[in-house]
Amino acid sequence: MPSIASISKIDLPCKTPQGEVKEQARIAFTSRSPHMERLIDVFDNTQIITRNFCKPLGYYVGPSTFEDRNDAYLETSLKFSIEAIENCLGAAGVDKGAVTDIIFVSTTGLATPSMDALIINAMRLNPHINRLPVFGLGCAGGVSGMAKANTIATANPDAVVLLVAVELCSLTVLRDDYSTSNFVGSSLFSDGIAACLILGDNHNNNQRVRYKAASSKLYYDSLEVMGWDFTNNGFKVLFSKDIPEFINENVRGDIESFLTSQGLALKDIRNFIFHPGGKKVLDAYTDALQAEGDFLENSRIVMNNYGNMSSVTVLYVLERFMNQGFEDGYGLMMAMGPGFSSEMVLLEMKN
Repeated sequence: MPSIASISKIDLPCKTPQGEVKEQARIAFTSRSPHMERLIDVFDNTQIITRNFCKPLGYYVGPSTFEDRNDAYLETSLKFSIEAIENCLGAAGVDKGAVTDIIFVSTTGLATPSMDALIINAMRLNPHINRLPVFGLGCAGGVSGMAKANTIATANPDAVVLLVAVELCSLTVLRDDYSTSNFVGSSLFSDGIAACLILGDNHNNNQRVRYKAASSKLYYDSLEVMGWDFTNNGFKVLFSKDIPEFINENVRGDIESFLTSQGLALKDIRNFIFHPGGKKVLDAYTDALQAEGDFLENSRIVMNNYGNMSSVTVLYVLERFMNQGFEDGYGLMMAMGPGFSSEMVLLEMKN
């Protein structure tokens, strides 16, 4: 089976304490919409300490058009995607000319030609690389991208697959949108960029983390739970307060069904590589799974230090497992996103 050879993440230049973001939001929102003052404590309830931002705080309260913000998305995405890819290839000892496939995952900006084409052009990668841009999966995109990368590497044992995920959520916050969703989003979402290298079986590399299986599920009649409304001003965030309840009702059964299909049970999972959607989402996972110990510690640390970076966040969690240490045994990657949907990837992990 394919293996994950390396992974890299980006600490963006404008990491900002949550307290400073809170005060900026108080100025930006409550001065023009006083009723939002009652919501300001949501910043304290996230348990986020610092946020990963691509721009200084002042940028977000100044006037900007959707075109301005999307241009910033394109410039920042390209610059830091290249940095993440170079770090990832260097860590694996793989030459850029060996890359056979690239998957680019994002839901926070628009590019045509797609960002993978811009990366190939800028880095002078092999022009015959197979390209797969993925848009619209939101928080689930990192796990789905990992599944797609491994599907490619399973089909082609010679494959060298680059998975790149970019989410610049801060550029989507609308300063003139006084909805509760936008305000809560301003307390939670951040920016992140990660690259991961997946190799087919024919490559002799350190196969500490190997792919075993994947599962994808779309829940009927739940389209309104999470997503975007596309407006004249840009991306307007939509998400339901019922997400934790949705997790409580579904996630344990879905995980157990997936693991049973692989001849496993929940007790066999040693490494829980879960997307930390927020404190309430992590609490819902904890209540639903009742696993031993602080099994979501790495997810919580990433959320504390970076915020919710949508699809990229779970790759930061995986990076922490791979570089800070994991238990021998199985690992389960999981995230939920628009659709409403869940994505899972089962890994075999051995030091």
